[in-house]
Amino acid sequence: MKRNFRNMILTAMLAAVMCMTTSCSAIKSAMTVMTETANQKAGGQSFAEAHDAFQTTLAKEENDDGEIPAPPEGVFDLIKYPSKVGDLAAYVSSDPGDGQKHPLIIWVVGGWGNGIDDFPWCYPEWDNDQTGSAFWQAGVLMMYPSFRGGCGNPGNYETLFGEVDDIVSAYEYAAALPYVDPDRIYLGGHSTGGTRALLASEYTDKFRAVFAFGAVDKIEYHNNSQFTFDTGNKEEYKMRSPIYWLDSVKSPTFLIEGSDGNSANLKKIERTSKNDSIHCYVVEDADHFSVLAPLTRVAAQKILADTGAESNISITQEELDAAMKMEPEIPMPVMEQHTIETETLGMNLSYPYLWEMEDASENGELSLMLCSRYEEDNIWDMSLMYIDSYNDLELDREYFAEKGYDISETKVNGLPAVKAVGKVEDDSGSIFQDTLVAVQKGDTLVTFEFYIHEDFGDDANSMFDAILESVSFTQ
Repeated sequence: MKRNFRNMILTAMLAAVMCMTTSCSAIKSAMTVMTETANQKAGGQSFAEAHDAFQTTLAKEENDDGEIPAPPEGVFDLIKYPSKVGDLAAYVSSDPGDGQKHPLIIWVVGGWGNGIDDFPWCYPEWDNDQTGSAFWQAGVLMMYPSFRGGCGNPGNYETLFGEVDDIVSAYEYAAALPYVDPDRIYLGGHSTGGTRALLASEYTDKFRAVFAFGAVDKIEYHNNSQFTFDTGNKEEYKMRSPIYWLDSVKSPTFLIEGSDGNSANLKKIERTSKNDSIHCYVVEDADHFSVLAPLTRVAAQKILADTGAESNISITQEELDAAMKMEPEIPMPVMEQHTIETETLGMNLSYPYLWEMEDASENGELSLMLCSRYEEDNIWDMSLMYIDSYNDLELDREYFAEKGYDISETKVNGLPAVKAVGKVEDDSGSIFQDTLVAVQKGDTLVTFEFYIHEDFGDDANSMFDAILESVSFTQ
C-alpha cells in the first residue's frame, strides 16, 4: 500500500515537473516578448524623445570632400538644405512649371557614404537598380539628400544617428517648395538607406508613407568596420537599431526584402512588432537587390494613386510577387540638348546626359564622336555614335548594298534621308550592329552612324531614334 502510494506521488511529481517545464518554456517566451516590448518603449520614451535626449560620442571623425556632378538641367537642381549642422547638398526635381503641387519622395541610397553623385541618372540595372529612378521616371518628384560629412558638407559621419535629423531637415526643405504638396511627401531607401528610412519613420510622422528596402533590425548586423561611434557603449547601438523603437512608427511603413537578402532581420521585426502601421513583405526567390527595379515601380504607382486626404496606400504580397515576374524594362536615358555649328552647318540635337563628345571637326565639316563616360555593360554605356558632314557629297548607296546592308528611305526633321543597317567586325572578332542614317541638306551630306555590340540586339534602337528625332538644322 505504501509502495503504491509512493508511486502515485512520484507519478504526480513527474507530471508536475513536465507541466512546470512546459510552463517555463511558455513563460520564457512571454518574458522575451515582454523584454522586447519594454526595450521598444525604453522607459516610456518615444524614439524622438530618446534620440533628442541622447548625446552620441564619435570614436573617429570621418568625412569626405567628394565632388558633386552638375545635374541634367530641367530634370534636377543641385541645392543646399539647412540642417542642425549647417547647409547640406541635395538633388531635387526641377519645378515642372505647371503651377500645380506634386507628390515627392525623398530617396536614401544604400552604403555608408553620406554623399551624392550622378547615380540618379546612370543606367538602372534591372537586377540591381539602386538609383530609385523608377519614381521620377513615373512622374513622382524626388529629392536625393546628402548628409553631414559627405561631399564637403559640415559635420562628420554619425552612422545612422545624426543622419536621421538630416532626413527630417530634408523633409522641411521639400515641404516648403512651392511646387511640392507638403501633405504628400514620402520617404524611401535601400539597405543602409532602408535602415535610415525606418529610423526616420520611428522618429517622425511627417511622411505620408515610408518604403524601406532591406533594412536591418539591429545595427550590429551591419559592417561594424564602418562604425564611427563609441562601440563600447550599448546605448549607442540601441539609438541606431530600429527594432527597439517599432512602437513609435505612425506613418504607413512598408518593409520589403528578398528571401535571399536580409529577410531574417525583417522576420524578426515582423515577429516583434505589434504596430499596425508596419507592413512586412518577404519576396521569395529574390535577393537584397533584385527586388528594387520591379517593386519601386509598384511603390511609384501607389504614390501617384494616393490622392486622398490621408494615405490610402495598401500593398499585397500578391502584387509584389506579380511585379517580380515583369519583363525587364529598357529605360531611356536623360537627354541633354546641344547646339553644334561649323562654318557651313548649324544643328541642334539631344543625346544622353552621360555621354561625352570628342570634336575633330575641321575645314567646315563635322567630325564628332559621342560615347558614355562609363564602360558598364549596358546599352547606354556600350553605344558609340559618329556624326560627320561632307560638303558636295552624296551617299554612295551601292557601297553599302555591296556590303550587305539593308537600305531604306526615311526622314530626319522632314528632310529626306537614307538608312543603312548592317554588321561590322572589329580587330578582336567582336560583331557590332552598324546603323547609318544619312541626311542630304542641300550640298551637304550629314551622317549619323550608331554602333552597338550584337549581344544587345535591337535594345538600343529607341535611344538612337530619340537622338535622330531631336535633330534640327539651324542653317
